[in-house]
Amino acid sequence: MRHAPYELALESHVTDARSQYLFHTADGVVSKQSFRDAELLILESLWDRELGHVLCPQANYGVVGVILADTADSVEMTETSARASRLCERNVRENDVEASVSLRADLTTLEPKFDTVAYAPKRYTPITVGKQRIADALSVLRPGGSLYLAASKETGLNRYEEQLCDIAGSVTCLADRNGYRLFEATRPRVFEPPSYVTFRTLEPTVAGEGLQLVTTPGLFAADGLDDGTRLLLESSTVEEGDRVLDIACGYGAIGTYVALAVDCEVWLSDDDVVATSCAKRSLRASGAEGTVVTADCTEGVAGATFDKVFSNPPTYAGNGVLSELFAGVHDVLAPDGELTFVRHEALSLREHLSQFSVVERLRTGREHEVVCARP
Repeated sequence: MRHAPYELALESHVTDARSQYLFHTADGVVSKQSFRDAELLILESLWDRELGHVLCPQANYGVVGVILADTADSVEMTETSARASRLCERNVRENDVEASVSLRADLTTLEPKFDTVAYAPKRYTPITVGKQRIADALSVLRPGGSLYLAASKETGLNRYEEQLCDIAGSVTCLADRNGYRLFEATRPRVFEPPSYVTFRTLEPTVAGEGLQLVTTPGLFAADGLDDGTRLLLESSTVEEGDRVLDIACGYGAIGTYVALAVDCEVWLSDDDVVATSCAKRSLRASGAEGTVVTADCTEGVAGATFDKVFSNPPTYAGNGVLSELFAGVHDVLAPDGELTFVRHEALSLREHLSQFSVVERLRTGREHEVVCARP
């Protein structure tokens, strides 16, 4: 992440707290220009409590974890996004607090040592994914520990409340304000987290290559290979010995196809550790070889050089992310290399291509266009 252009200040009006906390944010994280009501509700309700060791899943840019670090025995923040994780780390440093941050796809890999979990599901989180995080968070609490969940109807409030009543030891509504509710749920003495999310294997055939792509809810095109990626693969060429990068790889469709079709070196990179864990599974399931890294934009391959870069870029992430992504690709392309990407016909990415000397359309589909750019 080259830039964090937004800065938010949160003033404190409680005793025994510093007067102000500062947070750096950027495109690609939730609520980049304002604090989330759910997180503020958690902070207002938990500040004066005995929290012990605290876990903050999906910490975003670290608001809850940073502030509770001033009152808890310890704080650990987890994220599935490399960009969000780095913002958490920066905000820990900037506010001079002690808290750990980890990039983690599965909360159950943590030791069950926490006394408190504070979780505010992000908007657009699939309900099954949110439920799995809640169940997994309960499993890493000590028996009798408390999970605090803040949500609104837009973020799945009713279904999460039903889930907590089904699996937690007890459930209490602590606060109700502006459409948000804060629940406290206790971990039962004996608890095995139920499974709400499973991996799924897609088996598309592209240009004669049979793929086995492993995916899970919450990832792009989780139900089937999307038309844009298929058009990109059917329009692209790779030579033997090429060094290839699949950037914003998702569950690895592009990289897996290239690794099967051509004898070449393939790298796959994505900001989301859930996506990269699936990309690794896709390579194994398809009998292909490649190197997978979890990193923001091209940070995981900085200093490397590639002959071909392919991408179905994350246009939903915002212009800041796209600008860094394309600038990073330009930096890692060989002088005679090529970037081939696909875009929806309704979206123009021209503003991000100014550093490329040649930009040409390769193929147009029903709703997508494949573009090739050269340095």
